[in-house]
Amino acid sequence: MLALLLASAVLLAAPAALAQATEGLQTAQITAAPARAPKVSTTKKQAQAVQFDRRRPGVQPPRPEDALAPADPNAIRPPEPAQPYEIVPVPDRWRIVEAIGVRERLIDPYNQNTLKGDRPIFGDYFVVLSAISDTIYEPRSFPVPVGLQTTLRPDSNSTFGRVRNDLFAENLILSASLIKGDTAFKPPDFELRFTPVINVNRAWADEVRILHADPRKGDTRRASHFGVQEMFADVHLRNVSDRYDFDSTRAGIQPFSSDFRGFLFQDNQLGLRLFGSRANNRFQYNLAAFRRLEKDTNSGLNALDQPVRDDEVYLANLYVQDFPVLGFTSQATVIHNRNREAGRDHYDKNGFIVRPASIGDERGREYDVTYLGLNGDGHFGRFNLTASAYFAHGIDRNNTFTSEPADIRAFFAAIEPSVDFDWIRVRLSGLYASGDRNPFDNRQTGFDAIFENPQFAGADTSYWIRQSIPLIGGGGVALSPRNGVLPSLRSSKEEGQSNFVNPGLRLVGIGTDLDLTPELRLSTNFNYLKFDNTSSLQVLRNQGSIRREIGYDLSAALTYRPLFIQNVVLRLSGAVLLPGPGMRDLYDSTPSRDYYYSVLTNLILTY
Repeated sequence: MLALLLASAVLLAAPAALAQATEGLQTAQITAAPARAPKVSTTKKQAQAVQFDRRRPGVQPPRPEDALAPADPNAIRPPEPAQPYEIVPVPDRWRIVEAIGVRERLIDPYNQNTLKGDRPIFGDYFVVLSAISDTIYEPRSFPVPVGLQTTLRPDSNSTFGRVRNDLFAENLILSASLIKGDTAFKPPDFELRFTPVINVNRAWADEVRILHADPRKGDTRRASHFGVQEMFADVHLRNVSDRYDFDSTRAGIQPFSSDFRGFLFQDNQLGLRLFGSRANNRFQYNLAAFRRLEKDTNSGLNALDQPVRDDEVYLANLYVQDFPVLGFTSQATVIHNRNREAGRDHYDKNGFIVRPASIGDERGREYDVTYLGLNGDGHFGRFNLTASAYFAHGIDRNNTFTSEPADIRAFFAAIEPSVDFDWIRVRLSGLYASGDRNPFDNRQTGFDAIFENPQFAGADTSYWIRQSIPLIGGGGVALSPRNGVLPSLRSSKEEGQSNFVNPGLRLVGIGTDLDLTPELRLSTNFNYLKFDNTSSLQVLRNQGSIRREIGYDLSAALTYRPLFIQNVVLRLSGAVLLPGPGMRDLYDSTPSRDYYYSVLTNLILTY
């Protein structure tokens, strides 16, 4: 009975205790809340989220995909979270591709290849190796004066002999670069480069004293030469912006071109160069000084076994991209050529004197000439344009014809507009180089370059540009140099001196580049040439009248790339020069020649 009474009392007291506890809890909540608490509205989804956040002990929490109902009842559930996988360590970031099975092939330059700078050899040092085989076979003809001392045909009465000449040349070009730094995102910290060239050549001629000054050496010449075309250190001095505008310096034998097409100075010479960029690479500058190396006579390569020439080149230029319009680059340049070779005679390897040239008083010469130039390359809308203009001024301390000092004042201009029609490009060419009007006054107005290699009006496909045409004797002075457009009357482009008493040139032409297939291109050129003034030629040849028309130069070239890349390139070109009245006045022979020809077969293999 007593137990029954106690149970009843507990049941009667429970509601009152529960109400008292609830009232106490509400009082505590009101006391803890801010005096002016904002009202909070709770959405149904938030309430569900709060509900799912609550968890009873021993019960697994709900999965995220069960927390909210899918918007589309037919939608597929999202995948389960991926489990973390084991990380495979790699030596550096350049070898990440090996983790997915990509392996390098050292004989393949277009895939991962340590020898091509795709990954470092150690640390952040990269190496880049390359090899080029450049093979030339070149049948050609040009007017050949018969030697005064002897000839292969003593019964011939003509002043000029047979015109056929053949040339074979092989150049093996090797190159090695050691580069420190990131090769992809910023300029490297420094680079060391070494490029030797091994040349072997053989030439045939139909006359003696064309290939050798000594006629006893016959009409064939074999020669070889080891030259160094690049040997420099390139040091990155600093970055001047977060876009990697920079200043760098380069010292040693290095390539350089003073303009876009190689009209004035394009060579590999010993020098010191400071260069860099500004304003996100919009402005680029060069400050450089070069001391010219002697050249090998038969290969044209640098000859380090001979003394350095007393001929210096100082230059400064500035490139401005997208000026005056978007897509066009303008350049301003100042170049000074200082020559002090009057006291040193120089004969080439074939026995011909090249300094001083065998014209006029044949005395040593010294000169200072400064070139002021403006150049541009790019496009105006769909029209492409390349243009160059130079003014040369200075002093020649020994005029070839008067042995007196003479002022140099000469002009040069060239322009090549072109337009593309799908796979066809049509080009126009125009060039003017002033000629000397009076060889015996105190002013020289014939324009000459320092070392030209023009990529213009057909370049080495053109007969006039490709071939050197002798003027006096066999190999003494040339009317125009090999791989040159100016009729400068120099003994040699490589070893001779600039000559500002020359006839000058006017050239107009039209050409096309036809991409017949992705592998095959056909280029054609038609040029008309004439001298600007023939006064210097009349004095040198002792002729009362030499007309100005040189003639018509017609050429065509096929370039075949069987792999669609530059690693295998086969080029076959042919050119003819149809002599005009001026050429006939200079080279009238019996029987007369209706044309001169040049055929060039060139195979280039590159690794």
